[in-house]
Amino acid sequence: MNDDLMTLRDKIVEAALPHVPFDGWTPRAARRAAADLGLTKADALRAFPYGAADMVAHYSDLADRRMIAELDRRDIASMKIRERIAAAARVRLEHATPHREAVRRALAVLALPSNVVLGGKCLYRTVDAMWVAAGDRSTDWNFYSKRSLLAGVYSSTVLYWLDDRSDGMADTWAFLDRRIADVMRIPKVTGRVRSLVDRLPNPARLCRPGYRYTPRTGV
Repeated sequence: MNDDLMTLRDKIVEAALPHVPFDGWTPRAARRAAADLGLTKADALRAFPYGAADMVAHYSDLADRRMIAELDRRDIASMKIRERIAAAARVRLEHATPHREAVRRALAVLALPSNVVLGGKCLYRTVDAMWVAAGDRSTDWNFYSKRSLLAGVYSSTVLYWLDDRSDGMADTWAFLDRRIADVMRIPKVTGRVRSLVDRLPNPARLCRPGYRYTPRTGV
Protein backbone atom coordinates (compact mmCIF):
# COMPACT_ATOMS: atom_id res chain seq x y z
CA MET A 1 0.00 0.00 0.00
CA ASN A 2 1.45 3.37 -1.01
CA ASP A 3 1.74 6.27 1.42
CA ASP A 4 -0.95 8.34 -0.30
CA LEU A 5 -3.54 5.58 0.02
CA MET A 6 -2.55 4.91 3.63
CA THR A 7 -2.95 8.61 4.46
CA LEU A 8 -6.34 8.70 2.73
CA ARG A 9 -7.52 5.65 4.68
CA ASP A 10 -6.30 7.15 7.95
CA LYS A 11 -8.14 10.41 7.31
CA ILE A 12 -11.41 8.78 6.28
CA VAL A 13 -11.45 6.35 9.20
CA GLU A 14 -10.80 9.13 11.69
CA ALA A 15 -13.45 11.37 10.12
CA ALA A 16 -15.91 8.46 10.10
CA LEU A 17 -15.74 7.90 13.87
CA PRO A 18 -18.47 10.46 14.73
CA HIS A 19 -20.74 8.91 12.08
CA VAL A 20 -20.26 5.27 13.06
CA PRO A 21 -22.59 5.37 16.11
CA PHE A 22 -25.42 6.28 13.71
CA ASP A 23 -24.43 4.59 10.45
CA GLY A 24 -22.21 1.76 11.66
CA TRP A 25 -18.99 0.81 9.88
CA THR A 26 -20.62 1.18 6.48
CA PRO A 27 -19.93 2.75 3.09
CA ARG A 28 -22.42 5.44 4.13
CA ALA A 29 -20.20 6.40 7.08
CA ALA A 30 -17.17 6.43 4.77
CA ARG A 31 -18.97 8.67 2.28
CA ARG A 32 -20.03 11.08 5.00
CA ALA A 33 -16.47 11.16 6.30
CA ALA A 34 -15.18 11.91 2.81
CA ALA A 35 -17.69 14.75 2.46
CA ASP A 36 -16.55 16.21 5.79
CA LEU A 37 -13.01 16.22 4.42
CA GLY A 38 -14.00 17.82 1.14
CA LEU A 39 -13.43 14.55 -0.71
CA THR A 40 -15.68 12.64 -3.10
CA LYS A 41 -17.63 9.40 -2.90
CA ALA A 42 -15.07 7.95 -5.28
CA ASP A 43 -12.33 8.70 -2.72
CA ALA A 44 -14.30 6.83 -0.08
CA LEU A 45 -14.71 3.83 -2.36
CA ARG A 46 -11.04 3.89 -3.33
CA ALA A 47 -10.02 3.94 0.33
CA PHE A 48 -12.32 1.13 1.44
CA PRO A 49 -13.61 -0.91 -1.50
CA TYR A 50 -14.36 -3.93 0.71
CA GLY A 51 -16.68 -2.31 3.24
CA ALA A 52 -17.09 -2.72 6.99
CA ALA A 53 -14.44 -5.34 7.76
CA ASP A 54 -11.84 -3.41 5.79
CA MET A 55 -12.67 -0.20 7.68
CA VAL A 56 -12.58 -1.89 11.09
CA ALA A 57 -9.26 -3.60 10.36
CA HIS A 58 -7.75 -0.28 9.33
CA TYR A 59 -9.16 1.48 12.40
CA SER A 60 -7.47 -1.14 14.59
CA ASP A 61 -4.18 -0.68 12.75
CA LEU A 62 -4.40 3.11 13.06
CA ALA A 63 -5.09 2.83 16.79
CA ASP A 64 -2.07 0.53 17.18
CA ARG A 65 0.19 3.00 15.38
CA ARG A 66 -1.00 5.89 17.51
CA MET A 67 -0.52 3.86 20.67
CA ILE A 68 3.09 3.10 19.68
CA ALA A 69 3.75 6.76 18.86
CA GLU A 70 2.44 7.84 22.25
CA LEU A 71 4.49 5.23 24.09
CA ASP A 72 7.59 6.36 22.21
CA ARG A 73 7.06 9.83 23.69
CA ARG A 74 6.96 8.45 27.22
CA ASP A 75 9.81 7.22 29.41
CA ILE A 76 8.52 3.67 29.73
CA ALA A 77 12.06 2.24 29.74
CA SER A 78 12.28 3.17 33.43
CA MET A 79 9.12 1.19 34.23
CA LYS A 80 8.78 -2.43 35.24
CA ILE A 81 7.47 -4.75 32.52
CA ARG A 82 4.01 -5.00 34.07
CA GLU A 83 3.86 -1.19 34.25
CA ARG A 84 4.82 -0.89 30.58
CA ILE A 85 2.07 -3.29 29.53
CA ALA A 86 -0.47 -1.49 31.69
CA ALA A 87 0.62 1.84 30.19
CA ALA A 88 0.19 0.47 26.66
CA ALA A 89 -3.32 -0.80 27.37
CA ARG A 90 -4.27 2.48 29.04
CA VAL A 91 -2.99 4.57 26.14
CA ARG A 92 -4.90 2.41 23.64
CA LEU A 93 -8.16 2.77 25.59
CA GLU A 94 -7.70 6.44 26.48
CA HIS A 95 -7.34 7.28 22.81
CA ALA A 96 -10.52 5.32 22.05
CA THR A 97 -12.62 6.73 24.90
CA PRO A 98 -14.27 9.53 22.86
CA HIS A 99 -15.41 6.84 20.40
CA ARG A 100 -16.55 4.00 22.62
CA GLU A 101 -19.67 3.38 20.56
CA ALA A 102 -17.56 3.08 17.41
CA VAL A 103 -15.43 0.47 19.19
CA ARG A 104 -18.57 -1.39 20.26
CA ARG A 105 -19.75 -1.39 16.65
CA ALA A 106 -16.32 -2.57 15.49
CA LEU A 107 -16.47 -5.54 17.88
CA ALA A 108 -19.90 -6.41 16.52
CA VAL A 109 -18.47 -6.48 12.98
CA LEU A 110 -15.56 -8.69 14.06
CA ALA A 111 -17.92 -11.05 15.90
CA LEU A 112 -19.64 -12.03 12.64
CA PRO A 113 -18.74 -15.60 11.61
CA SER A 114 -17.15 -14.36 8.39
CA ASN A 115 -14.86 -12.01 10.35
CA VAL A 116 -13.81 -14.11 13.34
CA VAL A 117 -10.36 -14.83 11.88
CA LEU A 118 -9.89 -11.14 11.10
CA GLY A 119 -10.85 -10.28 14.69
CA GLY A 120 -8.21 -12.67 16.00
CA LYS A 121 -5.59 -11.14 13.74
CA CYS A 122 -6.47 -7.60 14.85
CA LEU A 123 -6.24 -8.61 18.51
CA TYR A 124 -2.93 -10.37 17.91
CA ARG A 125 -1.42 -7.34 16.18
CA THR A 126 -2.48 -5.11 19.07
CA VAL A 127 -0.97 -7.26 21.83
CA ASP A 128 2.14 -7.89 19.73
CA ALA A 129 2.58 -4.11 19.35
CA MET A 130 2.19 -3.73 23.12
CA TRP A 131 4.86 -6.31 23.87
CA VAL A 132 7.28 -4.92 21.30
CA ALA A 133 6.76 -1.40 22.69
CA ALA A 134 7.39 -2.81 26.16
CA GLY A 135 10.78 -4.08 24.99
CA ASP A 136 10.01 -7.76 24.53
CA ARG A 137 12.51 -9.46 22.24
CA SER A 138 11.67 -13.10 22.94
CA THR A 139 11.59 -15.55 20.05
CA ASP A 140 10.95 -18.85 21.82
CA TRP A 141 7.88 -20.35 23.53
CA ASN A 142 7.64 -17.17 25.63
CA PHE A 143 6.88 -15.12 22.51
CA TYR A 144 3.57 -16.90 22.01
CA SER A 145 2.64 -17.41 25.64
CA LYS A 146 3.09 -13.71 26.43
CA ARG A 147 0.87 -12.67 23.57
CA SER A 148 -1.77 -15.27 24.31
CA LEU A 149 -1.98 -14.20 27.95
CA LEU A 150 -2.09 -10.51 27.10
CA ALA A 151 -4.81 -11.14 24.51
CA GLY A 152 -7.01 -12.48 27.29
CA VAL A 153 -6.19 -9.57 29.59
CA TYR A 154 -6.73 -6.89 26.98
CA SER A 155 -9.91 -8.29 25.44
CA SER A 156 -11.59 -8.70 28.84
CA THR A 157 -10.50 -5.18 29.82
CA VAL A 158 -12.00 -3.75 26.63
CA LEU A 159 -15.34 -5.37 27.43
CA TYR A 160 -15.24 -3.95 30.96
CA TRP A 161 -14.22 -0.51 29.66
CA LEU A 162 -17.11 -0.33 27.20
CA ASP A 163 -19.61 0.04 30.05
CA ASP A 164 -17.43 1.76 32.63
CA ARG A 165 -18.80 5.13 33.72
CA SER A 166 -16.57 5.59 36.76
CA ASP A 167 -14.71 8.86 37.27
CA GLY A 168 -11.62 8.86 35.08
CA MET A 169 -12.31 5.19 34.26
CA ALA A 170 -10.84 4.29 37.63
CA ASP A 171 -12.74 1.00 37.71
CA THR A 172 -11.29 -0.04 34.35
CA TRP A 173 -7.74 0.70 35.42
CA ALA A 174 -8.27 -1.25 38.67
CA PHE A 175 -9.67 -4.16 36.65
CA LEU A 176 -6.68 -4.01 34.28
CA ASP A 177 -4.20 -4.00 37.16
CA ARG A 178 -5.88 -7.04 38.74
CA ARG A 179 -5.81 -8.98 35.49
CA ILE A 180 -2.15 -8.17 34.87
CA ALA A 181 -1.30 -9.20 38.45
CA ASP A 182 -3.05 -12.52 37.85
CA VAL A 183 -1.14 -13.09 34.62
CA MET A 184 2.21 -12.25 36.21
CA ARG A 185 1.72 -15.23 38.53
CA ILE A 186 1.06 -17.67 35.71
CA PRO A 187 4.68 -18.08 34.47
CA LYS A 188 5.51 -19.69 37.82
CA VAL A 189 3.14 -22.49 36.90
CA THR A 190 3.55 -22.78 33.14
CA GLY A 191 7.10 -24.07 33.31
CA ARG A 192 5.70 -27.43 34.39
CA VAL A 193 3.80 -27.87 31.12
CA ARG A 194 6.13 -26.09 28.70
CA SER A 195 7.70 -29.26 27.35
CA LEU A 196 4.23 -30.55 26.41
CA VAL A 197 3.06 -27.31 24.82
CA ASP A 198 6.25 -27.05 22.77
CA ARG A 199 5.18 -30.18 20.91
CA LEU A 200 1.76 -28.79 19.98
CA PRO A 201 0.95 -26.55 16.99
CA ASN A 202 0.43 -22.95 18.09
CA PRO A 203 -2.45 -21.10 16.38
CA ALA A 204 -0.78 -17.77 17.16
CA ARG A 205 1.75 -18.57 14.43
CA LEU A 206 -1.02 -17.97 11.90
CA CYS A 207 -1.34 -14.38 13.10
CA ARG A 208 2.22 -13.21 12.73
CA PRO A 209 2.75 -9.75 11.13
CA GLY A 210 2.29 -9.43 7.38
CA TYR A 211 -1.46 -9.94 7.26
CA ARG A 212 -3.59 -7.76 4.97
CA TYR A 213 -7.35 -8.07 4.78
CA THR A 214 -8.52 -9.81 1.60
CA PRO A 215 -12.25 -10.23 1.04
CA ARG A 216 -13.82 -13.53 0.11
CA THR A 217 -15.12 -13.88 -3.42
CA GLY A 218 -18.55 -12.38 -3.76
CA VAL A 219 -18.30 -10.16 -0.65
